[in-house]
Amino acid sequence: MLAWKQQNEGRSALMIEGARRVGKSTVVEQFAQKEYRTYILIDFNKAGAEVCQLFEDSMEDLDHLFLYLQSRYHTILYPRESVIVFDEVQQCPKARQAIKYLVADGRYDYIETGSLISIKKNTESITIPSEEDRLEMFPMDYEEFLWALSDHVTIPLLAQSFSQKRSMGDELNRVRMRSLRLYMLVGGMPQAVCTYLETKNMKMVDATKRKIIKLYEDDFRKLDTSGKLGRLFMSIPSQLSRGVSRFTPTSVIKGVPAETMENLLTSLEDSKTVNVCYHADDPNVGLSLEENKGRYKLFIGDTGLMVTLCFWDKKYTENVIYEKLLSDKLSVNLGYIYENLVAQMLRAAGNKLFYYTFPKDEKHNYEIDFLLSQGTKLCPIEVKSEGYKSHKSLDAFCEKFSSRVNRRVLIYTKDFRQDGQTMMIPIYMTPLL
Repeated sequence: MLAWKQQNEGRSALMIEGARRVGKSTVVEQFAQKEYRTYILIDFNKAGAEVCQLFEDSMEDLDHLFLYLQSRYHTILYPRESVIVFDEVQQCPKARQAIKYLVADGRYDYIETGSLISIKKNTESITIPSEEDRLEMFPMDYEEFLWALSDHVTIPLLAQSFSQKRSMGDELNRVRMRSLRLYMLVGGMPQAVCTYLETKNMKMVDATKRKIIKLYEDDFRKLDTSGKLGRLFMSIPSQLSRGVSRFTPTSVIKGVPAETMENLLTSLEDSKTVNVCYHADDPNVGLSLEENKGRYKLFIGDTGLMVTLCFWDKKYTENVIYEKLLSDKLSVNLGYIYENLVAQMLRAAGNKLFYYTFPKDEKHNYEIDFLLSQGTKLCPIEVKSEGYKSHKSLDAFCEKFSSRVNRRVLIYTKDFRQDGQTMMIPIYMTPLL
């Protein structure tokens, strides 16, 4: 954000995209307070119709527009020293369209925040301004979660160990895994993290996460009154738990025309509540060129929400379940939750998600959970919560595509070690890849 302000000097607006309740408004307002002499924040969830109407009626008289905003929000604007924030701009598409003229005017900076900003109903009546730079905001990552716990030491130590390819010892690994499982359970949604810090009560944290999920359900219902979109979202944990090699929407909602299904899935992706992992049909550098839009996996954008969804059959998730998950003693296969966490970590680090499957025999496939493109080579990744001594999919992939592979990585729950050519890293080191 600071680089945008310093380098653009008002030549473009900044759009912050992200799921609801991910913390966009808080971050933007703190940035405005710190980096500008004054700011006006227009929350389009609360602004009256007359404010939205301004962006239809006053674009030929910007002096009137700015005078009205200064009077309405009791703030003086200073040329090149003030910023106007359009919060939840999807609620007033004409304000977003007006960015073209406001940026051309050049007096002030503009920051927009939005959820569902690419949804058809939020864009069909406007011209999307080309004067937008976009940043995507994710839930708090593991490092940010540790900062919230006043821990600024762990990640630098992990980075040092990773760069030196040195193990930390089993005892320290157990401590770090317990810390990571706490992050898995609380998640990275700021409200849930605040609830944990204030109460240290996982039942209260679970209640906060359920409110966020209910909010998502309400948003999905507004976009699709039939409820199909919400059912697709809620089905993600069950599909991942079955270990299927692709998300199958027809197992959730039947009899839906292909075009309608495609629109539903596009809306789900645009909501930023999920991370989509596409199949790469011929894995090579330039993975996007091999992206199969019809074959994909879906992961919940925040693993803390994912854990709550796994126990959605109850009105709340008992503390005893959280305690057992935290101590790794719950008798369920947690492999799919770890896989969801790896997906979240890789996305937060700026990677698009790809995976690859290929035949093992007539009935079974090998599967590479994630593929990263690094330089001119690929980094195949396999995620294991148990049975880590065998990594047949990784071995078979590296044999099949030996000339394309840079390094091969197995992500698991044990300490850092090298197994032949395979680098085995604890899951909390994933962001360092």
